[in-house]
Amino acid sequence: METVPSPLFETLIWVGTGISLLGLVGLVYCILRVSRAKRASLPDEEMRAELRRVVPINLGALFLSVIGLMIVIVGIFLG
Repeated sequence: METVPSPLFETLIWVGTGISLLGLVGLVYCILRVSRAKRASLPDEEMRAELRRVVPINLGALFLSVIGLMIVIVGIFLG
């Protein structure tokens, strides 16, 4: 017998996927920003300042990715 997923849990999976993708976009943004700073050959102090500005964005993007994946897993288990 085949079970049909509930629309609520299917929606939960898609919402989690969207949140994870948003986090992934943030991670790519951080990678590109740091890569651009490295190519600019900034002095040490300016490079450190740029990295200090990118770290909170990077942590936020990682948080979104993890939360999104957790939502997907909960949707799969409950569905």
